[in-house]
Amino acid sequence: MPIFNDTKVAFADKSDAQLRKAYWMFKMIEQPALTSIGTSLLNFTVHNNFPFVTGIVKKTLFEQFCGGETREESMKVVKQLFKRGVGSIFDYSIEGKVDEETFDAVCTEIKDIIKFSVGNPAIPFIVFKPTAFGRIDIYEAIGKNAELTTSQKEEWARVVTRFDEVCKLCFEHDKKVMVDAEETWMQDAADQLCEEMMEKYNQEKPIVWNTIQMYRTGRLEYMTEHLQRAKQKNYYIGYKIVRGAYMEKERARAIEKGYPDPIQPNKEASDKNYNAGIDFVMVNLDIVSAFFGTHNEISSELIMDKMMTKGLEKSTPHIYFGQLYGMSDNISFYLSNQGYNVAKYLPYGPVKDVVPYLTRRAAENTSVAGQTGRELGLISKELERRKK
Repeated sequence: MPIFNDTKVAFADKSDAQLRKAYWMFKMIEQPALTSIGTSLLNFTVHNNFPFVTGIVKKTLFEQFCGGETREESMKVVKQLFKRGVGSIFDYSIEGKVDEETFDAVCTEIKDIIKFSVGNPAIPFIVFKPTAFGRIDIYEAIGKNAELTTSQKEEWARVVTRFDEVCKLCFEHDKKVMVDAEETWMQDAADQLCEEMMEKYNQEKPIVWNTIQMYRTGRLEYMTEHLQRAKQKNYYIGYKIVRGAYMEKERARAIEKGYPDPIQPNKEASDKNYNAGIDFVMVNLDIVSAFFGTHNEISSELIMDKMMTKGLEKSTPHIYFGQLYGMSDNISFYLSNQGYNVAKYLPYGPVKDVVPYLTRRAAENTSVAGQTGRELGLISKELERRKK
Protein backbone atom coordinates (compact mmCIF):
# COMPACT_ATOMS: atom_id res chain seq x y z
CA MET A 1 0.00 0.00 0.00
CA PRO A 2 1.38 3.45 -0.97
CA ILE A 3 0.89 4.93 2.52
CA PHE A 4 3.31 2.35 3.95
CA ASN A 5 6.07 2.93 1.40
CA ASP A 6 7.91 5.80 3.10
CA THR A 7 11.27 4.15 3.66
CA LYS A 8 12.81 7.36 5.00
CA VAL A 9 10.44 7.13 7.96
CA ALA A 10 10.69 3.34 8.24
CA PHE A 11 14.49 3.23 8.48
CA ALA A 12 15.28 6.57 10.06
CA ASP A 13 17.20 4.87 12.89
CA LYS A 14 19.21 2.52 10.65
CA SER A 15 22.67 3.23 9.28
CA ASP A 16 23.65 2.22 5.76
CA ALA A 17 25.75 -0.61 7.22
CA GLN A 18 22.80 -1.91 9.26
CA LEU A 19 20.55 -1.85 6.21
CA ARG A 20 23.08 -3.69 4.07
CA LYS A 21 23.49 -6.35 6.76
CA ALA A 22 19.70 -6.75 7.02
CA TYR A 23 19.46 -6.97 3.22
CA TRP A 24 21.87 -9.90 2.96
CA MET A 25 20.28 -11.67 5.90
CA PHE A 26 16.78 -11.46 4.39
CA LYS A 27 18.30 -12.47 1.04
CA MET A 28 19.52 -15.72 2.62
CA ILE A 29 16.20 -16.28 4.43
CA GLU A 30 14.45 -15.91 1.07
CA GLN A 31 15.94 -19.26 -0.07
CA PRO A 32 13.83 -22.12 1.45
CA ALA A 33 16.48 -24.81 0.95
CA LEU A 34 19.22 -22.65 2.41
CA THR A 35 17.02 -21.70 5.35
CA SER A 36 16.14 -25.35 6.05
CA ILE A 37 19.77 -26.51 6.00
CA GLY A 38 20.98 -23.41 7.84
CA THR A 39 18.48 -23.65 10.70
CA SER A 40 19.27 -27.34 11.30
CA LEU A 41 22.99 -26.61 11.31
CA LEU A 42 22.52 -23.56 13.51
CA ASN A 43 20.54 -25.44 16.14
CA PHE A 44 23.17 -28.19 16.20
CA THR A 45 26.21 -25.93 16.47
CA VAL A 46 24.75 -23.62 19.11
CA HIS A 47 23.38 -26.53 21.15
CA ASN A 48 26.87 -28.02 21.15
CA ASN A 49 28.48 -24.76 22.29
CA PHE A 50 30.42 -23.69 19.21
CA PRO A 51 31.40 -20.23 20.52
CA PHE A 52 32.40 -18.90 17.09
CA VAL A 53 28.94 -19.70 15.69
CA THR A 54 27.23 -18.12 18.72
CA GLY A 55 29.16 -14.91 18.03
CA ILE A 56 28.05 -14.88 14.39
CA VAL A 57 24.42 -15.48 15.37
CA LYS A 58 24.53 -12.57 17.83
CA LYS A 59 25.80 -10.21 15.12
CA THR A 60 23.23 -11.30 12.52
CA LEU A 61 19.86 -12.95 13.26
CA PHE A 62 19.94 -12.06 16.96
CA GLU A 63 20.77 -8.40 16.33
CA GLN A 64 18.00 -8.15 13.72
CA PHE A 65 15.18 -9.78 15.69
CA CYS A 66 16.12 -9.44 19.39
CA GLY A 67 16.66 -6.59 21.82
CA GLY A 68 19.51 -8.18 23.77
CA GLU A 69 20.38 -11.01 26.13
CA THR A 70 18.84 -9.29 29.17
CA ARG A 71 16.10 -6.76 29.87
CA GLU A 72 18.69 -4.18 30.85
CA GLU A 73 20.62 -4.69 27.61
CA SER A 74 17.36 -4.46 25.64
CA MET A 75 16.42 -1.10 27.17
CA LYS A 76 18.57 0.68 24.58
CA VAL A 77 16.19 -0.60 21.88
CA VAL A 78 13.12 0.14 24.04
CA LYS A 79 14.16 3.79 24.45
CA GLN A 80 15.01 4.15 20.78
CA LEU A 81 11.62 2.78 19.72
CA PHE A 82 9.70 4.88 22.23
CA LYS A 83 11.35 8.09 21.01
CA ARG A 84 9.42 7.42 17.83
CA GLY A 85 6.17 6.53 19.57
CA VAL A 86 6.48 2.73 19.40
CA GLY A 87 6.13 0.64 22.55
CA SER A 88 8.00 -2.58 23.29
CA ILE A 89 6.66 -5.91 24.53
CA PHE A 90 9.39 -7.88 26.23
CA ASP A 91 9.21 -11.45 24.95
CA TYR A 92 11.36 -13.80 27.00
CA SER A 93 11.94 -16.17 24.10
CA ILE A 94 13.05 -19.37 25.78
CA GLU A 95 11.50 -22.28 23.87
CA GLY A 96 11.62 -26.04 23.97
CA LYS A 97 12.14 -26.58 27.72
CA VAL A 98 9.83 -29.06 29.49
CA ASP A 99 11.01 -29.32 33.11
CA GLU A 100 9.25 -27.89 36.15
CA GLU A 101 12.35 -26.01 37.25
CA THR A 102 12.43 -24.07 33.97
CA PHE A 103 8.68 -23.39 34.11
CA ASP A 104 9.12 -21.87 37.58
CA ALA A 105 12.16 -19.89 36.44
CA VAL A 106 10.32 -18.46 33.42
CA CYS A 107 7.32 -17.57 35.59
CA THR A 108 9.66 -15.70 37.93
CA GLU A 109 11.23 -13.93 34.93
CA ILE A 110 7.79 -12.83 33.67
CA LYS A 111 6.91 -11.47 37.13
CA ASP A 112 10.23 -9.61 37.15
CA ILE A 113 9.33 -8.09 33.76
CA ILE A 114 6.06 -6.85 35.24
CA LYS A 115 7.83 -5.17 38.15
CA PHE A 116 10.51 -3.83 35.81
CA SER A 117 7.87 -2.25 33.55
CA VAL A 118 5.71 -0.58 36.22
CA GLY A 119 5.33 3.11 35.49
CA ASN A 120 7.00 2.82 32.09
CA PRO A 121 4.62 3.60 29.20
CA ALA A 122 7.28 2.35 26.76
CA ILE A 123 6.37 -1.20 27.86
CA PRO A 124 2.56 -1.32 27.50
CA PHE A 125 2.06 -5.12 27.55
CA ILE A 126 3.45 -8.21 29.24
CA VAL A 127 3.43 -11.47 27.26
CA PHE A 128 4.06 -15.18 27.79
CA LYS A 129 3.52 -18.48 25.99
CA PRO A 130 1.35 -21.11 27.70
CA THR A 131 4.01 -23.77 27.11
CA ALA A 132 6.50 -21.60 29.01
CA PHE A 133 4.44 -22.50 32.10
CA GLY A 134 3.68 -26.17 31.41
CA ARG A 135 4.12 -29.12 29.06
CA ILE A 136 2.08 -29.15 25.86
CA ASP A 137 0.89 -32.69 26.71
CA ILE A 138 -0.83 -31.54 29.90
CA TYR A 139 -2.67 -28.80 27.99
CA GLU A 140 -3.77 -31.37 25.43
CA ALA A 141 -5.05 -33.73 28.14
CA ILE A 142 -7.02 -30.92 29.82
CA GLY A 143 -8.46 -29.79 26.48
CA LYS A 144 -9.69 -33.31 25.76
CA ASN A 145 -11.17 -33.68 29.27
CA ALA A 146 -9.01 -36.77 29.72
CA GLU A 147 -9.02 -38.59 33.04
CA LEU A 148 -5.95 -37.35 34.88
CA THR A 149 -3.65 -39.18 37.24
CA THR A 150 -2.88 -37.65 40.63
CA SER A 151 0.50 -36.40 39.39
CA GLN A 152 -1.12 -34.86 36.30
CA LYS A 153 -3.67 -33.06 38.47
CA GLU A 154 -0.83 -31.66 40.55
CA GLU A 155 1.06 -30.68 37.39
CA TRP A 156 -1.96 -28.83 36.00
CA ALA A 157 -2.52 -27.09 39.34
CA ARG A 158 1.02 -25.71 39.07
CA VAL A 159 0.28 -24.40 35.56
CA VAL A 160 -2.88 -22.67 36.82
CA THR A 161 -0.94 -21.18 39.72
CA ARG A 162 1.70 -19.74 37.37
CA PHE A 163 -1.00 -18.19 35.17
CA ASP A 164 -2.76 -16.76 38.17
CA GLU A 165 0.36 -15.33 39.80
CA VAL A 166 1.27 -13.46 36.61
CA CYS A 167 -2.25 -12.22 35.88
CA LYS A 168 -2.78 -11.15 39.50
CA LEU A 169 0.48 -9.20 39.53
CA CYS A 170 -0.52 -7.46 36.29
CA PHE A 171 -3.90 -6.63 37.82
CA GLU A 172 -2.25 -5.19 40.93
CA HIS A 173 0.13 -3.04 38.85
CA ASP A 174 -2.37 -2.12 36.10
CA LYS A 175 -0.35 -3.80 33.34
CA LYS A 176 -1.95 -5.58 30.39
CA VAL A 177 -0.85 -9.18 29.78
CA MET A 178 -1.20 -11.12 26.54
CA VAL A 179 -1.17 -14.92 26.43
CA ASP A 180 0.22 -16.17 23.12
CA ALA A 181 -1.56 -18.84 21.09
CA GLU A 182 0.21 -22.03 20.08
CA GLU A 183 -0.71 -25.37 18.46
CA THR A 184 -4.40 -26.21 18.04
CA TRP A 185 -4.19 -29.40 20.09
CA MET A 186 -3.30 -27.49 23.23
CA GLN A 187 -5.31 -24.33 22.60
CA ASP A 188 -8.66 -25.40 24.09
CA ALA A 189 -7.08 -25.65 27.54
CA ALA A 190 -5.25 -22.34 27.08
CA ASP A 191 -8.48 -20.64 25.98
CA GLN A 192 -10.31 -22.03 29.00
CA LEU A 193 -7.61 -20.84 31.36
CA CYS A 194 -7.54 -17.38 29.76
CA GLU A 195 -11.29 -17.09 30.20
CA GLU A 196 -10.95 -17.98 33.88
CA MET A 197 -8.30 -15.28 34.28
CA MET A 198 -10.44 -12.73 32.42
CA GLU A 199 -13.42 -13.47 34.63
CA LYS A 200 -11.22 -12.91 37.65
CA TYR A 201 -9.21 -9.85 36.59
CA ASN A 202 -11.13 -8.13 33.75
CA GLN A 203 -14.10 -6.93 35.74
CA GLU A 204 -13.24 -3.25 35.30
CA LYS A 205 -11.14 -3.27 32.10
CA PRO A 206 -9.16 -5.74 29.97
CA ILE A 207 -6.05 -6.77 31.89
CA VAL A 208 -5.78 -10.32 30.48
CA TRP A 209 -5.73 -10.68 26.67
CA ASN A 210 -5.96 -14.00 24.82
CA THR A 211 -4.57 -14.59 21.32
CA ILE A 212 -6.82 -15.62 18.43
CA GLN A 213 -5.24 -17.19 15.33
CA MET A 214 -7.42 -16.32 12.36
CA TYR A 215 -5.73 -18.77 9.97
CA ARG A 216 -7.62 -21.40 11.96
CA THR A 217 -11.14 -22.52 11.22
CA GLY A 218 -13.78 -21.97 13.91
CA ARG A 219 -12.14 -18.99 15.59
CA LEU A 220 -14.85 -16.48 14.69
CA GLU A 221 -17.39 -18.87 16.17
CA TYR A 222 -15.31 -19.17 19.32
CA MET A 223 -15.14 -15.37 19.68
CA THR A 224 -18.91 -15.08 19.23
CA GLU A 225 -19.58 -17.70 21.90
CA HIS A 226 -16.97 -16.23 24.23
CA LEU A 227 -18.60 -12.81 23.91
CA GLN A 228 -21.85 -14.27 25.24
CA ARG A 229 -20.06 -15.84 28.20
CA ALA A 230 -18.33 -12.55 28.96
CA LYS A 231 -21.65 -10.71 28.88
CA GLN A 232 -23.22 -13.26 31.22
CA LYS A 233 -20.33 -13.02 33.69
CA ASN A 234 -19.88 -9.29 33.23
CA TYR A 235 -16.21 -8.96 32.28
CA TYR A 236 -14.21 -7.31 29.50
CA ILE A 237 -12.36 -9.16 26.73
CA GLY A 238 -8.90 -8.43 25.40
CA TYR A 239 -7.81 -10.18 22.20
CA LYS A 240 -4.60 -10.23 20.26
CA ILE A 241 -5.71 -10.96 16.69
CA VAL A 242 -3.09 -12.67 14.51
CA ARG A 243 -3.08 -14.85 11.43
CA GLY A 244 -0.90 -17.65 12.83
CA ALA A 245 2.50 -19.26 12.55
CA TYR A 246 2.25 -23.06 12.71
CA MET A 247 0.62 -23.88 9.37
CA GLU A 248 2.98 -26.59 8.09
CA LYS A 249 3.09 -28.34 11.47
CA GLU A 250 -0.72 -28.20 11.79
CA ARG A 251 -1.38 -29.60 8.33
CA ALA A 252 1.18 -32.40 8.75
CA ARG A 253 -0.25 -33.48 12.10
CA ALA A 254 -3.83 -33.45 10.77
CA ILE A 255 -2.77 -35.82 7.97
CA GLU A 256 -0.79 -38.04 10.32
CA LYS A 257 -3.59 -38.28 12.91
CA GLY A 258 -6.43 -38.41 10.38
CA TYR A 259 -8.51 -35.44 11.54
CA PRO A 260 -9.82 -32.44 9.53
CA ASP A 261 -7.24 -29.78 8.70
CA PRO A 262 -7.77 -26.99 11.28
CA ILE A 263 -6.23 -24.34 9.02
CA GLN A 264 -8.05 -22.23 6.44
CA PRO A 265 -7.71 -23.73 2.93
CA ASN A 266 -5.64 -20.88 1.48
CA LYS A 267 -4.24 -17.41 2.14
CA GLU A 268 -7.33 -15.71 0.69
CA ALA A 269 -9.54 -17.52 3.20
CA SER A 270 -7.15 -16.62 6.06
CA ASP A 271 -7.17 -12.96 5.02
CA LYS A 272 -10.96 -12.96 4.78
CA ASN A 273 -11.21 -14.51 8.26
CA TYR A 274 -8.74 -11.98 9.69
CA ASN A 275 -10.81 -9.13 8.26
CA ALA A 276 -13.94 -10.71 9.76
CA GLY A 277 -12.10 -10.63 13.10
CA ILE A 278 -11.54 -6.90 12.61
CA ASP A 279 -15.27 -6.43 12.01
CA PHE A 280 -16.11 -8.48 15.11
CA VAL A 281 -13.97 -6.22 17.29
CA MET A 282 -15.29 -3.01 15.76
CA VAL A 283 -18.93 -3.85 16.46
CA ASN A 284 -18.22 -4.99 20.04
CA LEU A 285 -15.92 -2.25 21.36
CA ASP A 286 -18.11 -1.82 24.42
CA ILE A 287 -16.72 -5.15 25.66
CA VAL A 288 -13.85 -6.13 23.35
CA SER A 289 -10.43 -4.47 22.93
CA ALA A 290 -7.89 -5.71 20.40
CA PHE A 291 -4.19 -5.76 19.65
CA PHE A 292 -3.97 -6.39 15.91
CA GLY A 293 -0.72 -8.25 15.30
CA THR A 294 -0.16 -8.01 11.56
CA HIS A 295 2.53 -7.46 8.96
CA ASN A 296 -0.14 -7.06 6.30
CA GLU A 297 -0.49 -3.55 4.87
CA ILE A 298 -4.03 -4.13 3.59
CA SER A 299 -5.31 -5.30 6.98
CA SER A 300 -3.56 -2.39 8.70
CA GLU A 301 -5.22 0.15 6.42
CA LEU A 302 -8.58 -1.58 6.81
CA ILE A 303 -8.34 -1.19 10.60
CA MET A 304 -7.45 2.49 10.19
CA ASP A 305 -10.42 3.02 7.84
CA LYS A 306 -12.86 1.32 10.19
CA MET A 307 -11.58 3.34 13.14
CA MET A 308 -12.14 6.52 11.16
CA THR A 309 -15.63 5.41 10.09
CA LYS A 310 -16.56 4.79 13.73
CA GLY A 311 -15.12 8.14 14.78
CA LEU A 312 -12.55 6.55 17.08
CA GLU A 313 -9.57 8.54 18.25
CA LYS A 314 -6.31 7.17 16.89
CA SER A 315 -5.02 6.74 20.44
CA THR A 316 -8.11 4.94 21.77
CA PRO A 317 -7.05 2.38 24.41
CA HIS A 318 -9.28 -0.20 22.71
CA ILE A 319 -7.09 -0.61 19.60
CA TYR A 320 -3.39 -1.42 19.27
CA PHE A 321 -1.30 -2.33 16.26
CA GLY A 322 1.68 -4.66 16.61
CA GLN A 323 4.58 -6.04 14.62
CA LEU A 324 7.70 -8.04 15.43
CA TYR A 325 10.96 -6.26 16.11
CA GLY A 326 13.15 -6.34 13.01
CA MET A 327 10.24 -6.55 10.57
CA SER A 328 7.65 -4.28 8.95
CA ASP A 329 9.16 -1.02 10.19
CA ASN A 330 7.35 0.63 7.27
CA ILE A 331 4.04 -0.18 9.00
CA SER A 332 5.06 0.39 12.61
CA PHE A 333 6.63 3.82 12.19
CA TYR A 334 4.02 5.12 9.75
CA LEU A 335 1.29 4.25 12.26
CA SER A 336 3.16 5.74 15.21
CA ASN A 337 3.81 8.94 13.20
CA GLN A 338 0.08 9.17 12.63
CA GLY A 339 -0.68 8.85 16.36
CA TYR A 340 -1.92 5.26 16.56
CA ASN A 341 -1.03 2.90 19.43
CA VAL A 342 1.81 0.70 18.18
CA ALA A 343 4.04 -1.81 19.94
CA LYS A 344 6.65 -4.26 18.74
CA TYR A 345 7.36 -7.69 20.20
CA LEU A 346 10.93 -7.47 21.48
CA PRO A 347 12.43 -10.91 22.14
CA TYR A 348 15.37 -11.24 24.50
CA GLY A 349 17.34 -13.96 26.27
CA PRO A 350 20.69 -15.76 26.08
CA VAL A 351 21.68 -16.35 22.44
CA LYS A 352 21.83 -20.13 22.87
CA ASP A 353 18.34 -20.28 24.38
CA VAL A 354 16.81 -17.92 21.81
CA VAL A 355 18.09 -19.83 18.75
CA PRO A 356 14.90 -21.98 18.49
CA TYR A 357 12.89 -18.74 18.29
CA LEU A 358 15.25 -17.28 15.69
CA THR A 359 15.20 -20.36 13.47
CA ARG A 360 11.41 -20.48 13.70
CA ARG A 361 11.29 -16.82 12.71
CA ALA A 362 13.53 -17.52 9.70
CA ALA A 363 11.35 -20.46 8.65
CA GLU A 364 8.17 -18.36 8.99
CA ASN A 365 9.65 -15.61 6.83
CA THR A 366 10.43 -18.20 4.18
CA SER A 367 6.93 -19.68 4.23
CA VAL A 368 4.89 -16.45 4.34
CA ALA A 369 4.27 -15.44 0.75
CA GLY A 370 5.90 -12.13 -0.10
CA GLN A 371 7.05 -11.17 3.42
CA THR A 372 10.79 -11.47 2.84
CA GLY A 373 10.48 -9.96 -0.62
CA ARG A 374 8.73 -6.91 0.83
CA GLU A 375 11.49 -6.44 3.40
CA LEU A 376 14.14 -6.70 0.68
CA GLY A 377 12.30 -4.30 -1.60
CA LEU A 378 11.92 -1.67 1.11
CA ILE A 379 15.56 -1.92 2.17
CA SER A 380 16.72 -1.65 -1.47
CA LYS A 381 14.49 1.38 -2.01
CA GLU A 382 15.93 3.16 1.04
CA LEU A 383 19.54 2.41 0.09
CA GLU A 384 18.86 3.79 -3.39
CA ARG A 385 17.18 6.89 -1.92
CA ARG A 386 20.21 7.58 0.24
CA LYS A 387 22.52 7.54 -2.80
CA LYS A 388 20.67 10.49 -4.37
